[in-house]
Amino acid sequence: MRILFTTTPDKSLFQQMVPLAWALRTAGHEVRVASQPSFTDVITQAGLTAVPVGSARDIQRLARLKPEHAEAARKGLPVPYDAAERDPAELDWETTLAGYRDVVSQWHRTDNFPMIKDLVEFARHWRPDLIIWEPLTYAGPIAAKATGAAHARLLWSIDVIGTARTRFLELKARQPEAERADPLADWLGGYARKYGGEFTEDMATGHFSIDQFPASLRMTADTHYVPMRYVPYGGPAVVPRWLWEEPARPRVALTLGIAATSRFAGHVADVGDILDSLADLDIEVVATLAESEQRKLGAVPGNVRLVSYVPLHALLPTCSAVINHAGPGTFLTTTLNPVPQVAVPWDFDEPELARRAAAQGSVLTIRADRATGPAVREALLRVLREPGFRQAATALRDEFRALPSPNELVPRLEELTAAYRTAIR
Repeated sequence: MRILFTTTPDKSLFQQMVPLAWALRTAGHEVRVASQPSFTDVITQAGLTAVPVGSARDIQRLARLKPEHAEAARKGLPVPYDAAERDPAELDWETTLAGYRDVVSQWHRTDNFPMIKDLVEFARHWRPDLIIWEPLTYAGPIAAKATGAAHARLLWSIDVIGTARTRFLELKARQPEAERADPLADWLGGYARKYGGEFTEDMATGHFSIDQFPASLRMTADTHYVPMRYVPYGGPAVVPRWLWEEPARPRVALTLGIAATSRFAGHVADVGDILDSLADLDIEVVATLAESEQRKLGAVPGNVRLVSYVPLHALLPTCSAVINHAGPGTFLTTTLNPVPQVAVPWDFDEPELARRAAAQGSVLTIRADRATGPAVREALLRVLREPGFRQAATALRDEFRALPSPNELVPRLEELTAAYRTAIR
């Protein structure tokens, strides 16, 4: 088969695609990865073949939303995606519809427009059997519609986007027929007609969705899910010499991801206050912070090892606990070890993911703007001292291990591609 992966130039989203791309490649299939030209080096560093499409465009999604929706997004899910975590009976049609119009016009159009024309042109030339797209790269289903390829979303977190879509459609069905507007369908349908087709709901959520979360954490929409085990990949990595030996004291990782520094002005939580609050504990804190964030710190306590980067899949097996932002990649890598977590979430899906993990029992969560040093210290001491957190983390690790690996998933993808693919145009 020929498989085309496509993503907007967001490193954290692309990295979750890499293990499945490797699995398909080593199974003998042809694999290409299409993204904007500025992202080519990131793709080729992963050992994959890049296809530059469109023009370069910086991804600043939340900054482009209306101020009230952008602020809501930084505290969790913006309208209309907040529908995924709310009681459907409480949803307001006018507010939800207005939110959908905003994210389609200010977010999806802007991120995807630079890629669509070239991606369709390449797909018509190369004729992929299957297109795999991350859930915000709607250029993928547009290209699939134009060529007859099967297509699937590869979820990088709990399915906030698909669940919100299901809730929106339910709410839409309750409106008078003349008022059933659908901004996403209108936008995608315009491209479908341009390339010789009509809008179908799979353009919003895929013929099927590859989900890396087990049942205890999963968020489900009205779509076909195919489970897959998460495999960590963080880009080029070197294991430092200090990780060769077991730590002399309990080791705690503090890692708050790359989104806060790549898309925003920095971390919401006060990292300096957190580190100071842990200074008198008999632990080693390994804080992975970008150099721009390190420069904001004053004196660093003696029990802190400050590093710009260390591969999490090498660091976390040596840790007794982790303080993180519940970013999906960081969270998923942590669960595989297993290590109890103190989560300080803030952005988009992070608060809801942290809430579900807290309900499962392996995580304590504090919203980032309330994550003072004393609050984080108290939570950390609990997860270090109370065995229930590690027991829950072990149970969650076992749930993840029970999912099929990317290599084990390949035959199922072959079957689904044959079922959904239509005549190549």
